[in-house]
Amino acid sequence: MLIRTVPPPIKDPTEFEVNLPPCDKHTLRNGVEVYSLNMGTEDTLMVNWTFHAGNSYETSNLVATATSQLLKNGTGRLSAFEVNEHFEYYGASLSRHSNHETADIVLHCLSRHANELLPVVAEIISDSRFPQNELDIFIQNSKQKLQVSLQKCEFVASRLIDAHLFGEGHPYGKYSTPADYDALRREDLLAFFDEHYRKGRCIIFVAGKLPPGLFELLEKEFGGLSLHAPQAGYISTSHLLNPSMQKKQVLINDPEGVQAAIRIARPFPNRHHPDFKKAMVLNNIYGGFFGSRLMTNIREDKGYTYGIYSYLMNFIQESGWIISTEAGRDVSEATVSEIYKEMEEIREESIDEEELRMTRNYMIGSILGELDGPFQVLSRWKSLVLNDLDVRYFNEVINVIKTITGEELQDLAKKYLVPDEFYELVVI
Repeated sequence: MLIRTVPPPIKDPTEFEVNLPPCDKHTLRNGVEVYSLNMGTEDTLMVNWTFHAGNSYETSNLVATATSQLLKNGTGRLSAFEVNEHFEYYGASLSRHSNHETADIVLHCLSRHANELLPVVAEIISDSRFPQNELDIFIQNSKQKLQVSLQKCEFVASRLIDAHLFGEGHPYGKYSTPADYDALRREDLLAFFDEHYRKGRCIIFVAGKLPPGLFELLEKEFGGLSLHAPQAGYISTSHLLNPSMQKKQVLINDPEGVQAAIRIARPFPNRHHPDFKKAMVLNNIYGGFFGSRLMTNIREDKGYTYGIYSYLMNFIQESGWIISTEAGRDVSEATVSEIYKEMEEIREESIDEEELRMTRNYMIGSILGELDGPFQVLSRWKSLVLNDLDVRYFNEVINVIKTITGEELQDLAKKYLVPDEFYELVVI
């Protein structure tokens, strides 16, 4: 019998058993793998086509981005207006995203409309035409957005710190200029599309309340295309790192500005390195959430900023450890000093059990929240697949969060939270 006068026992998130719901795998006749998660009670569906078509594979700057953005802008049969009208008619959305290694086409729709929508996505993948007038509009709009963004210190700082870490010629470090947009040519987009989309390496991720016959439909619409599965280790590794020789830089972007964008970053190994999982815990203690040391000191105590965070980059080949904030121009130097001061303290002083307990609870609680729903769970699986990992990695992360000691974290801080290893950029 339920006794409402007695509150239920309170449990820390670390007391829960955290498991990643299993994901099914199918293979189409052309070798394309389909990872599916039949989960949820709502009549909704997400289909994500991931191509190895990021800027790591382009030979001219912005070709990968432009190709991704213009995929919906016309096929041999449908105009840009007709493509967009078709998805809007069914209350669906079709988004495109281009990253460093991969590019995505993502469909959100009601499950019962898959039969009407998937054939049009197949048409986009196999027969996009990139009309010149649509490219011209894209170039004009993008240049205007870039012009506006370049007036913002945080935008300038974010793209320059990547160039410092990896080099301007590296896919992770290069950035766009108005001249790059002017240099875009339709024939370059068509060639990139043909190699990396129409005949590209593709993985399909599906989640939601899967309608009957979905895999037969995927086979019919995509199994006969010229797509194929990525080969192990296919992500391009031919780009050499060429980090900046200048470790510290102050850039005046707005002489009248009162705000400074601060980025402090260092190179860091990717997820396959044994220190990465441990560094995730250390990062949260240092600056990864609202209860972190950076936030407590620089926001709560000093009042220099509204927010300051540190994070590990989610790139596949390389990674980085970045501290990011915006502070008043007059306190920017003091903010940088406090960032390094927190590095010193976490190296020199042992992390007490209460702080570690709070961080563990935050991290486990966040993961539990991220697993609330089919789309979020599939996002976890997608990250594992693209990084050539499996569910064992997820379980190892949970174990590290629950068991790592303060002494291990202090040793890790001595190894990586070393000011001389960081690039420092202040844009005013």
